[in-house]
Amino acid sequence: MPQSEKIQQLAESFEHFELGELGAGALCDDLAAVRDQDIARAMAGLGPEGMRRVLDVLPAERRGEVFGFLEPREQFALVERLDDATARELIEGLRPDNLTALLEDLSPEQGEAVVRRLSPDRVGQAMRLLGYPPESAGRLMTPEFIALDPAWTLSHALRHVQKHAGRSETVDELFITDADDRLLGRIGLRRLVLGDPEARVESLLGDAPVSIAVSEDREEAARLIQHYDLTALPVVDESGVLLGMITIDDVMDVVEEEATEDIHKLGGLGAQHVSLRGASVLQLFKKRIGWLLLLVFLAIFAAGAVSAFEETLEAAVVLSFFLPLIIGSGGNAGSQGATMMVRALATGDVTSKDWLRLWGRELGVATALGVTMGAAAWGIGLFYGGTMLANVVFLSMIAVVVFGSMVGMLLPFLLTRFRLDPATASAPLITSIADIGGILIYFGIATAWIGTSPAA
Repeated sequence: MPQSEKIQQLAESFEHFELGELGAGALCDDLAAVRDQDIARAMAGLGPEGMRRVLDVLPAERRGEVFGFLEPREQFALVERLDDATARELIEGLRPDNLTALLEDLSPEQGEAVVRRLSPDRVGQAMRLLGYPPESAGRLMTPEFIALDPAWTLSHALRHVQKHAGRSETVDELFITDADDRLLGRIGLRRLVLGDPEARVESLLGDAPVSIAVSEDREEAARLIQHYDLTALPVVDESGVLLGMITIDDVMDVVEEEATEDIHKLGGLGAQHVSLRGASVLQLFKKRIGWLLLLVFLAIFAAGAVSAFEETLEAAVVLSFFLPLIIGSGGNAGSQGATMMVRALATGDVTSKDWLRLWGRELGVATALGVTMGAAAWGIGLFYGGTMLANVVFLSMIAVVVFGSMVGMLLPFLLTRFRLDPATASAPLITSIADIGGILIYFGIATAWIGTSPAA
């Protein structure tokens, strides 16, 4: 059975439990064979009180794991409905990076309510991680890892790993540091287990380790992990001191969040992440209204452009029939170009230095597209309005498609040049700019043609 169907069935079981149609014992039996991640996903559809009741059904040793897989807002809502002892136990059990994610997602008042339930050591740890810049590798890392001394034998190092495995998020990646905690290298657990027990750890050192500075952007961490096929990426300060590590599961969350953010921006929805399942009407309204109001303002210029060519329209009313076709084609071409460029910039496939080379290629592609689309539109124009209209539509289609493609391709580069997110070049914005330009181009060509054509 697909995972989505399993989660849906589990969510239905939770609903029956809330309605009293399913007993706590029966639900506990059903949950015994279900993974913690799936339980957390199914709980997302419940209210805070419903989540609390499901959590009470779980064995004590599973509550912390399920709680850790909930979204930060769901965690806080749940904590507010638990007794202090249980809430403190669940929050204390969170991994450092998950605790950081919870605190940075809350308002100052809510964060203070969480901090009051933490031990002094965990408070200090959380404050250190929150001290790093937002969106940085420091905010994403966990400071719990296993470091080995290069002078140890492999047998001694293996005993050290066995003793301290519980305090590290993963033991698949082990790090080698010097006396000053500077990173020297990394080894996999497999090499440690299969190596000569009497050999020194330093004998396993290879090339300089891949690492990331604590202040680097977290997207760079995702790129490094993907490029070098790592399961954990060490995080260092400016002196090379090992501060923590970023694991692949954290990077997967970053990739999903960044992709969602870029898609929302391309749709003109802004950067704020809102869960569609749990969002209120007000949240969705606030997320969408900003760009829509801006586009209303831009539409005024489009209306003004049309009114400026009133005489041309009066001379050839049939021109208005082709206006949606012309400006729609320009907006569509621009949206395609912007989508490709934003994605290429986000993945590192191209950089801002490539703009001139890509501009020349896009010009050739856009011209070919415009000629092909213009040829199709020429036949339609010939049928409805004769040769003059067909020629105007043909030339306008070429010019408008080229204009829209150039705007869609160059705007992401321009935003990158000014250190802005290229995804801000949203499809609605590109379409609005292409609409205004398309109206001016179309009626400009029509006016010139009518003014010089004896037939007109």
